[in-house]
Amino acid sequence: MKKYMFLSLFSLVLVLGCKELPAKKEERTSTNVAAITEATSENAVIYEANIRQYSPEGTFKAFTQDIPKLKALGVKIIWVMPINPISKVKRKAKGDLFTSQIEDPKEREKYLGSYYAVSDYKAINPEFGSLEDFKTLVNTAHTNEMHIILDWVPNHTGWDHPWIKEHPDYYTQNEQGEIIDPSDPDTGVSYGWTDTADLNYDNQEMRTAMLDALTYWVEIANIDGYRMDVAHQVPQDFFETATTALQQIKPVFMLAEAEQASLMEKAFDMHYAWELHHLMNDLSKGHKSLTELDAYLAKMDTLLAADDITMNFITNHDENSWAGTLEERMPGRKEIFTALIYSLPGMPLIYSGQEYDLNHRLKFFEKDSIPKTKGAYFELLSKLGALKNAHPALHGGKSAAAYKRLKTNNPNIFSFKRGKDGRELCFIGNFSNDTQKVRIGYGKLYTDYLNNSSYIPENSEIELGAWEFKIITE
Repeated sequence: MKKYMFLSLFSLVLVLGCKELPAKKEERTSTNVAAITEATSENAVIYEANIRQYSPEGTFKAFTQDIPKLKALGVKIIWVMPINPISKVKRKAKGDLFTSQIEDPKEREKYLGSYYAVSDYKAINPEFGSLEDFKTLVNTAHTNEMHIILDWVPNHTGWDHPWIKEHPDYYTQNEQGEIIDPSDPDTGVSYGWTDTADLNYDNQEMRTAMLDALTYWVEIANIDGYRMDVAHQVPQDFFETATTALQQIKPVFMLAEAEQASLMEKAFDMHYAWELHHLMNDLSKGHKSLTELDAYLAKMDTLLAADDITMNFITNHDENSWAGTLEERMPGRKEIFTALIYSLPGMPLIYSGQEYDLNHRLKFFEKDSIPKTKGAYFELLSKLGALKNAHPALHGGKSAAAYKRLKTNNPNIFSFKRGKDGRELCFIGNFSNDTQKVRIGYGKLYTDYLNNSSYIPENSEIELGAWEFKIITE
């Protein structure tokens, strides 16, 4: 059964243009939310929380205060970036520069290093607060009917992780017996993550220790799952073992930072839609066409199983800091691509600051902060989140709503319909710099959802300005 299913005739037609075992109570944070289930993913929005940059304080407490605000965006899953202490040995400052190479102590202190150079899997980064502060964050999310998944770095550690000295055999070593940073297994060329040491998954004791650390946070803080960093670099069978073990404690949701369908067979619920992300960037700049978007969706129909979930996104921590802001990558066009990722099958992502129209590249190794002024884009995300939460035609989880591309006879117009449980809606967008006219429908009453206006098309033409879109419901 394929991910995208052919729908029955939709009355809005474009004619010419368009497992649970409870852990010990004393080890678990109290919670007022039901355990995460397959149904959670159907209408969820996921939010990536960059604790360091979310607030001027950069703390768990500051983020926790704003968790209720995320409900207005339809958020049901919060992905918290790594909370573990960061290694001081080979700590990155910028580029290939380590903090140890900076002579000025004041200058050196401002560089906080990469979240992904973990020095202790079972500890909290003091930069963010305490273990109790993190437990309060989790419990506050649960009270607000949201779930917490924790960003985890299984492929490598920082250079002052205790395992470096206590268990050097836990790491990949060169012919001279030296621990190395992560490298391409085919070429041996370093990926450039020189602030980290590559773990050796041929070592079964290391696997046991890693699983023990994963279990720790589910038991001690009652988190609801994990986002696994560079999941494609870690043996799939480890993740299958780990997920099975975690599910014995409580139901968990697992996100893979990879675009690899096989990972979702037994280990993960959702993976990244990296190809779609890059395709949207190219569409925005006129480097790709809607024909290639159709080809991508057709390919996913073949590659993915019906219960596979894709995380759709136009930005995240990597893209914002390294590839550019939305204004740089999608100048004046982020709204149509935002609506697209909410309307296609899958789960849409919001990255910290995106909701406030963040328009600068957040520093990765230093303290920075996001804006907090609500504007038109916050309102758009709120409306899209409400529709995603409430309308079964936008279900995108393990029982996703059907998807059907609508013929438009116009290379600049992209339109499709979604449907489930007798409910349907249609997305129609003009992906060009010129105004396009589109003829739609029969004599039934429809609603332009975002403008909250009703009309009877009577097979009339509508006009879409450059990069304009509509979401039309019954």
